[in-house]
Amino acid sequence: MNHQGVSEIFFEETYSVPPEQTARALFSRLPHGIDYAERLIECLATGYLVAVVESICIREMQRHVDAASEVVVGRTVQMEHKGPIPPGSALKLRGWVERLGERSATFCVQASDAHEVVCEGSVTLVAAQRALMESRIAAKVGALVTSPDGDIVGGARVLTSSSQEAEAS
Repeated sequence: MNHQGVSEIFFEETYSVPPEQTARALFSRLPHGIDYAERLIECLATGYLVAVVESICIREMQRHVDAASEVVVGRTVQMEHKGPIPPGSALKLRGWVERLGERSATFCVQASDAHEVVCEGSVTLVAAQRALMESRIAAKVGALVTSPDGDIVGGARVLTSSSQEAEAS
């Protein structure tokens, strides 16, 4: 990681909120959110707001790492979603590196719409060794166990409707 380059990161850009990134749209695609998604407001989902902010920070930091041997990964996200952001809104996103570690950078971030500051927080990213991360992922993928009836996945018992019925008997 190029510490000098990372220490100088500052960004300011505009993001237009698309209609498919609302809380209603996001939760309607999740199995446990289908039942109540239609009751949610039609504004940018906090999860998407976090993803947008984190993706910009990652993009900026990636410019200062050796992509062949390092990969930028998220460590910590602390955000306060302060106001509703309807689809079509233009968000002004600002961020800068506030703190540097040996292999990490903490960004201070802020998002505003035409009316108010809608988000403030911090994102800490790490320039991890690519080979180590790929090895860890491969080990976890190799440990996944699936059975046709869904009893075991990744070493944890998963209850399916048929296994729940059997346990209830």
